Amino acid sequence: MAIRQQTGAQMASNPRHTKSPGSPFRHKTFAVIWTATVVSNVGWWMYTAASGWLMISLNSAPLVVSLVQVANSLPMFLFAIPAGALTDIVDKRKFLIAGEISIAVIATVFAALVWLHLVTPISLLVFAFLVAAGDALTSPAYQAIVPLLVPNSDLPRAVVANSAGVNVSRAVGPALGGALLGAFGIAAPFWINAVSNFGSIGALVWWREPEHSGARLPPEHLLSAIRAGFRYARYNASLIATLIRAAGFLLFASAYWALLPLVVRNQIGGGPMLYGIVLGAIGASAVGGAFLLPWLNDRLGPDRVAAAGTLGTAAATALFGLAHDDLTALAASLLAGVSWMTMLSVLTISAQYALPEWVRGRGLAIYVTVMFGALSLGSAIWGQVATVLGLGPALFIAAAGCAIGIPLLRRWKLQTAKGLDLSPSVHWPLPVMTGDFDAHRGPVMVMVTYEIDPGNREQFLEALEQVGRERRRDGAYEWRVFEDPNKKGCFVETFLSDSWLDHLRQHERVTKADLAQEDAARKFQIGEGPATTHFIAARPRQRS
Repeated sequence: MAIRQQTGAQMASNPRHTKSPGSPFRHKTFAVIWTATVVSNVGWWMYTAASGWLMISLNSAPLVVSLVQVANSLPMFLFAIPAGALTDIVDKRKFLIAGEISIAVIATVFAALVWLHLVTPISLLVFAFLVAAGDALTSPAYQAIVPLLVPNSDLPRAVVANSAGVNVSRAVGPALGGALLGAFGIAAPFWINAVSNFGSIGALVWWREPEHSGARLPPEHLLSAIRAGFRYARYNASLIATLIRAAGFLLFASAYWALLPLVVRNQIGGGPMLYGIVLGAIGASAVGGAFLLPWLNDRLGPDRVAAAGTLGTAAATALFGLAHDDLTALAASLLAGVSWMTMLSVLTISAQYALPEWVRGRGLAIYVTVMFGALSLGSAIWGQVATVLGLGPALFIAAAGCAIGIPLLRRWKLQTAKGLDLSPSVHWPLPVMTGDFDAHRGPVMVMVTYEIDPGNREQFLEALEQVGRERRRDGAYEWRVFEDPNKKGCFVETFLSDSWLDHLRQHERVTKADLAQEDAARKFQIGEGPATTHFIAARPRQRS
């Protein structure tokens, strides 16, 4: 159960494009893990389609049916952030193997209950939640290992390959699941999903993570790692813009995902085979969108591509509301797939451009949390709207909201971090210490003293404000600038870290893009400097 969302594609901070879409497959480890995850994803999409259809047979109320989508997406909202923090501090390969084994066990128990006809609406939602929880815990780790499978030059094409793999499985899985459901009964897709996970387990056991130097410092504790991830996201303008755009889009785009089983059964009068074909058409269309995206991005830019994807999603949602025959539903599915793929890929690439390696797992986990939080909330909302107003009106309102969001969200630009070099700069010299200090002692205050021409005061403070965002992104919990009233042009910048160890981590986190921001402030310095001083909070020794 691996890399099931388009968010699973990984990008380098400053990738170089290669011409061949198949270039990532020249690397054996990528090809093996990609193949195993596609097989696993086919099982997942068979299971997903079967779950929605099974719920209709148990309880066809719109709100209850929409809760299947909530159960599948809510775990990402709840667990992605701690999973992202774990990804950054534990052995990724071992973590993934343990996670995949757990998912296989849960999926097997779920399949057995379905086979024995012991599933109720409540137990279906519980097991759907548990399976999705396993996916939520492993998803950030899958995202984070992709740079270990291909070199930087092939990472952009790995985005396309992973997205295409997800959507190939989405195209094949639901249609195959519908066929198996009709031929062998409702339990068949659930059994295949359980078995399909063993391919991913085998691929991960076979793979050996390449050795790397790693950080010189001990790993962070889980809670402090989560706090550092939130702090980084809060002061990263490019990531914040991406999160806002994702939430604004998915809150409305979730409508047709949540209500699609009802569209097929109630509006069209179709069965599980048609439902599988409709989902398969969405996946097949998304595969085409994956290969069109680089061409569209080069010619239109990410914001226009995102606007086109949003408009296409609005049109597809409205078409689903009008669909009373197979052809209209298929037309809506084809438009929905390419639009969904386009928008999600642009958002995901924007998030990944904004993240350096040290916080990649946590940053992508925050992005996934916002995505699936919006999907979960939207699914519940549109299920309730459909209960009150009807299926068609709910889809029409969601389509209108999606379209209205295009001008409202335009101010938050995507992929603004594309040109930044987020590789480590290692330009901060290690502070010299006299005597032994406990590395966990704190807080630590760093004081940087600047001497500038008073005539450059405003330009200097503007440049230093950007430096302050860097300090807080990298771990400072407070940042201030003070001005000497008795000496014009003398400024003192201070920032606080929780401990000496946390401050040393800041030394490892500073990027080449941060160095450029610091240089923009230091150019106002007169003469040598600026001078940097470190202080550790002093407390009296405990007396026995």
